[in-house]
Amino acid sequence: MKTNLNLSRFFKACNPSKTLVIGDELDRQYYIDFSDVRGCKIVEELQRTIVRISPDEPTCQLFTGHIGCGKSTELQRLKAELEQAGFHVVYFESSQDLDMADIDVSDILLSIARQVSVSLENTGITLKPSYFANLFREIGDFLQTPIEVNGEISLGIAKISTRTKDSPQLRTQLRQYLEPRTNSILQAINEEILDKANQQLKTKGNKGLVVIVDNLDRVDMRPMASGRSQPEYLFIDRGEQLRRLNCHLVYTIPLTLIFSNECETLKNRLGGGIAPKVLPMVLVRQRDGSDHEPGMVLLRQLVMARAFPEVPWNARLGLIHEVFDAPATLDRLCRVSGGHIRNLLGLLYSCLQRQDPPFSRECLEAVIKDYRDDLLLAIDDTEWDLLYEVVQQQSVKGETEYQRLLRSMFVYEYRDMSGRWFGISPALAETEKVSAWQQKLRTDLEVKPAGI
Repeated sequence: MKTNLNLSRFFKACNPSKTLVIGDELDRQYYIDFSDVRGCKIVEELQRTIVRISPDEPTCQLFTGHIGCGKSTELQRLKAELEQAGFHVVYFESSQDLDMADIDVSDILLSIARQVSVSLENTGITLKPSYFANLFREIGDFLQTPIEVNGEISLGIAKISTRTKDSPQLRTQLRQYLEPRTNSILQAINEEILDKANQQLKTKGNKGLVVIVDNLDRVDMRPMASGRSQPEYLFIDRGEQLRRLNCHLVYTIPLTLIFSNECETLKNRLGGGIAPKVLPMVLVRQRDGSDHEPGMVLLRQLVMARAFPEVPWNARLGLIHEVFDAPATLDRLCRVSGGHIRNLLGLLYSCLQRQDPPFSRECLEAVIKDYRDDLLLAIDDTEWDLLYEVVQQQSVKGETEYQRLLRSMFVYEYRDMSGRWFGISPALAETEKVSAWQQKLRTDLEVKPAGI
């Protein structure tokens, strides 16, 4: 089969920062369903909880995984499927509204209120809650800046955010003002926005309201004055308040909280007793290091779909020669990615920056070397000792040091028929340092006296 590669479109499709919007027809052509090789069907589980188990009762579900492993794309798929099921879905990336290094509960609540209000206004539903009109006047007096909003809550919150965004001191003062009012704000959001929204949506034929808050997994780990980390403060200490909104909620949370000693507290306070859903890597390798062929098949398709989205699935692999000098080069890219979607696209994007397709093996190896060197610069001796333990045990403990390995993406999580296991980044696994350590292990075993 002969076809021409649209280089400009390929370049855009490989941008690792791009999130696929499954509701968009072109983006949908790029989407690959990896659920069978991730060891879980998370989107189906999240959707079933809302649609089948509790369609009329508010739910709060937690979703996490490595940054860049595909969470946002899966949440976009969840949004599309819930909309098909008749729900009104408000999806937004919290990092566009909030400073990930400095967040409080009131920031999240007001951001949700604003996003819901904007979404409803776009459907012709306008709410003018009296509580917020009074609150904005009080805040305007406090900030010494009049906030004229004509009753529109989205405009009022946007003006407050603009006023405080570049001033940490002003933001702190505003939070101190809002903190004792948090429960009143929660009650007003429920009674004057969410309850009325649900009523009006149902008159339009919708089954209810779902709010998906993405990118909260990027909340900075900085310590608070109390000694707690910012994620512990937000999602554990204040989790009950975040859960008390009268709509279906899906929050992304930092992966490190799953390894916290207070994971059960997190599950009960914020998740309502439901354990967080963890999106593992695409299973591209098995525990013994050999290829997991089903995962390799789908990663090849991911790459080739970015190049030829209009070509049928079974015909794309016949066009590998237009993208790579040999099928082995494509396989090398898939293996070294470790099943991490953004890493794979990042390596592919770097190849595009260096040369036009078909990519040579030399080009890919140069890109891998640069990626590996960047990883090596970030690892200290203590972390190397921990990485050796991960290689040996294929498990991760809950201590802070191990959490840092996960956050730095030195270690990836996988799931297979036997359960959860961990492996270090393939780019690190092939370094001289790891090879020398493994050789030493083999030598020590060979010289070990019998019976010891």
